[in-house]
Amino acid sequence: MVPVVLALASVVGLVGAAVAVPPPPPNPSDAEISASRRDADAKAARVGELTGRLADAEARLRQLDDDVAHAMELANKARVDLETARTEADEARREADAARVEADAAARAVEDARAALDEFAAASYFQGSTVGSVSAYFGATSPEDLLARAQLLEAVGASGLDALDDVERARAEKGNKDSAARAALDLADRKQADAARAERDADDARAAAVRAQQGQAAAAQAIQDDRARVQGELDRALGAVEGLEGQRDRYDRWLDDKRREDEEAARQAALAAAPPPQAPAARPQPVVTAPVGGGVETVVARAMRHLGVRYSWGGGNYDGPTVGIRDWGVGDSHGDYHSVGFDCSGLMMYAFAGVGVYLPHYSGYQYNAGRKVPLSQARRGDMLFWGPGGGTHVALYLGGGMMVEAPHSGAVVRVAPVRYGGIMPFATRLL
Repeated sequence: MVPVVLALASVVGLVGAAVAVPPPPPNPSDAEISASRRDADAKAARVGELTGRLADAEARLRQLDDDVAHAMELANKARVDLETARTEADEARREADAARVEADAAARAVEDARAALDEFAAASYFQGSTVGSVSAYFGATSPEDLLARAQLLEAVGASGLDALDDVERARAEKGNKDSAARAALDLADRKQADAARAERDADDARAAAVRAQQGQAAAAQAIQDDRARVQGELDRALGAVEGLEGQRDRYDRWLDDKRREDEEAARQAALAAAPPPQAPAARPQPVVTAPVGGGVETVVARAMRHLGVRYSWGGGNYDGPTVGIRDWGVGDSHGDYHSVGFDCSGLMMYAFAGVGVYLPHYSGYQYNAGRKVPLSQARRGDMLFWGPGGGTHVALYLGGGMMVEAPHSGAVVRVAPVRYGGIMPFATRLL
């Protein structure tokens, strides 16, 4: 009986084990699995291609963003130059008008002097006297007296001619001054016309840069959308591959998963029982401070006072944030032209005006406004620049690798780590 009982027990055990095993999943063919893998591989290759194209497009977009920033600052430069040329032309016009008035007055003086001399000569001829008396000659008592009276008349006439010469010389000098003033006005007008053309060219260049940036942004977005779509197809294809292969050996994977789960549970239990490792104490980092003066701190405080103020292209002056101006592109899309804020060089204008330093509204001019120091020696209160000649962007260095800046449209005045990509090798120190 015992062998029979054991045999029955063995059968019951086998039956119980069989019940614990899940039913076999469907078994797809090798051709189906291979086709699914080829589809996933094709989708993965397409995702890789689009990822590369997207990286190139985004790199180009970053370059165009810099181009737009540079073009905007050049437009600032053109506006400053045009305003300067207009001021010079107005001053030259006032000087030319004053010189013309003086020249006209000198001409009238010459005519008056000539008329007086002519009147004297006529009276002397008809009356024989500088005072209109006929006795100038006929009342002479002797030949000597007559000669003396003739000599006196000649001396008075010569004096009148000398006076006329003096007036003529004065008129010539005034005329020369008038000619010089008009020549200066012509030059100032030409400078103003050149500056106006430069402003139009800068506006055109800025608009072209904005159009290129917008076009590139649209192209990058299209690639991004295409990549996201293909990535979704890849995810579904990979899911299909996983499903087909899982149908073939799900039971083996279940066993592997169960084993890993048990091992992980044991590991977690062992970790929970072991004392937690002690983290090494962090070394305190040295605090680097730069010697600064009260003037520097005034500049820093004025810039920091406007943290969170929006960026507005063309905004900001010596008194604070102002309404921006149109750029027919990125700035307009963010409403800069009807919003109060700062652009990068406008923030520097306001910050340094607090210590009596009045900078022009163009980062390229600000770069050359003070002493150049190597970037490695920059200290708190120095200005940092990006782009050719510093004409793309400017920020105020705070020390410790940090800066305060008005970065770009859509952003606000902020404190950020110094960006070393494209930065100029020198900082500008004004204080």
